[in-house]
Amino acid sequence: MKETFFRTMTWLHTWTGLLASWLLLLVFFAGTLSYYRYEISLWMKPELHTNVMQTYAQVPLAQTLEQGQDYLAQVAPDARSWMLRLPTHRVPYVSFSWQDKPLEGQRRGKFHEHIVATDGSMITEVRETKGGHFFYRLHFDLHYLPVALARYLVGLATMAMLLAIISGIVIHKRIFKDFFALRLKKGTRSWLDGHTLSSVVALPYHLMITYTGLIALMFMYMPSVLQATYEGDRRALRADLMPEIVQMTSTAEHTELVSVSSLLPHIEQQAQGQPIRDIRIQSPMQAGSQIQVTLRNDNRVSDSEPRLFFDGVTGAFLGRSDGAVSSVSEAYETMIGLHAGRFATPMLRFALFISGVLGFVMVATGSLLWSKKLRQKQQKQLATGAKPSKGLFITDNLNLGVIAGLPIAGACYLWANRLIPASYSARYDAEIHLFFIGLAATLILAFVGRLRWRSASLVGAALWLGVPLINGVTSSQNLISNIASGQWFIAWVDVMALMIGAALLVVARYSKRADSKADVAMAEERS
Repeated sequence: MKETFFRTMTWLHTWTGLLASWLLLLVFFAGTLSYYRYEISLWMKPELHTNVMQTYAQVPLAQTLEQGQDYLAQVAPDARSWMLRLPTHRVPYVSFSWQDKPLEGQRRGKFHEHIVATDGSMITEVRETKGGHFFYRLHFDLHYLPVALARYLVGLATMAMLLAIISGIVIHKRIFKDFFALRLKKGTRSWLDGHTLSSVVALPYHLMITYTGLIALMFMYMPSVLQATYEGDRRALRADLMPEIVQMTSTAEHTELVSVSSLLPHIEQQAQGQPIRDIRIQSPMQAGSQIQVTLRNDNRVSDSEPRLFFDGVTGAFLGRSDGAVSSVSEAYETMIGLHAGRFATPMLRFALFISGVLGFVMVATGSLLWSKKLRQKQQKQLATGAKPSKGLFITDNLNLGVIAGLPIAGACYLWANRLIPASYSARYDAEIHLFFIGLAATLILAFVGRLRWRSASLVGAALWLGVPLINGVTSSQNLISNIASGQWFIAWVDVMALMIGAALLVVARYSKRADSKADVAMAEERS
């Protein structure tokens, strides 16, 4: 403890923020992009860019269900499950998909999806890619690490951020006055203003996203209740939180499946005006099959989804599940819904995206501010030709490598999607590898002294500004034609790329002076 409460909070804010900053930058970067994971996924499948955009009102429901059932019966009669997905505000096309039965040693069978074009034809050949779902999983699974380890690391970083936010509120004496202050070209004062502004503008968002992020994995971080009540049985916990109305046991006995389209009047009666998101058929063409109808909950913050259950052979209505079975589980689902933002309208989603960008800026300016202050403390020693301390050397280069490297890596991922041949068997993993190669290359060049802020920002800007161009060259559509045809789901990724590229150009402009000072300092150190 320091001698005063204020200094104790300042120390806590500094070190909790700094030690977790570089991991938090990755979490914020990936999490912010994942607000548009469905749009990014659609962009990364150029085979779907022509005539797939549909609205729920355009779909002849009974005809589509009948077409889907007949199609899946032909192409996947022995599948473990079928799914007929209808267009939503996030996935604007009809698709028929199925999951194979798992092979020995597998947890899940392979998933297949065929898309219905607006002319009724089937699009069956689509390049393999994880799309925007890569960013969604990356922001809490970190990809290469074991899942449990990754989530504990992200949890620790999230708890550190929560402490940094609360302590930052405590120590900030002029929080409302400084909200209106942004002094440019004032050295350390400018970095402090940027850190304060990005923190305060989106403060409610920062508190919400941090707290709900911890709640999302609370059973992993605090397993004592699970252990005491369920003896560590997570399946029993999920059964209580998200109960299925009827558990049916399928058999290998072949039988005819009831016509799903014939159930439509019963589905609409039970749905009470809620539109259908998808229809899943467990163990199709077998005795004991079950039809699960998932309804959309666009107007609710809660992530719980109402479901209707029907017997797959007789068509008898088995019951309805509204997801949450208690006020506690409803509160939990609401926290998940707030964190993921699946309920958001286009304008609200954009506001969440901008808030995520401000979170990235908040963490970045905080770590840069610490580095600037540390350099000021060592100014006298550096002026005499002494080398910077190890802490300053590591912090400076981590800041450059991570802050500049993440945008470069994200652009590399999108470029890889179009430059790697669609027929390449390992392209799914190759795209992801190139994301981390871009990040690693930036870090290495930063530590060996071959990279500056301006050059890194210009590289990132060139890559992001080139995204609409590579899309236009490698797809049947381009930014202009997508806007003209109303395909904003695809056009938005190009627009977002232009925004990020423009922001990086601004960074490049203002980092020229800092690079000049760094070059002078390096020359003095070498001499």
